[in-house]
Amino acid sequence: MEVIHKIGRRKTAVARVYLAQGKGKMTVNKKDMTAYFPTATLQYKVNQPLVMTNNDGNFDITVNVYGGGVTGQAEAIRLALSRAMCELDVENRSILKPEGLLTRDPRMVERKKFGQKKARKKFQFSKR
Repeated sequence: MEVIHKIGRRKTAVARVYLAQGKGKMTVNKKDMTAYFPTATLQYKVNQPLVMTNNDGNFDITVNVYGGGVTGQAEAIRLALSRAMCELDVENRSILKPEGLLTRDPRMVERKKFGQKKARKKFQFSKR
C-alpha cells in the first residue's frame, strides 16, 4: 500500500495526514500524539475515526498541523483521518457520515469592522 495523503481544516488550523501501513504509531509535528495532546478528550477526538472503522493499530500516521488552537488542530486531524479512512475503504463512509466526521465545520471568527470595538460590539453611544 502506498502512502495516503489527506488534508483537514477547522477554524484556522490546517492538518496534513500521511497514512502508511504499520503498527499504529501516531506522530504529530514530530512528537508522540499523547505528548502533543495531553488531555484524554483531545486524544479521543483524534482517534475517533480509527476506532469507529476498526483500524486502531493498523497504520503509522504522520501529521503536520499548524494554525489555530489545540482543539481546532485536533478536529482538523480528525477530519483528515476520516477522509483517509474513506479513501481506504468506501464502506467506511457509511460509518463516519452519520456521526458528522466528514463535515467541514465552516464556523470561523468573524472579522473586526472599522468604527467598532469588535466584530459586533460597538463603541459606547453618548447622547449628550
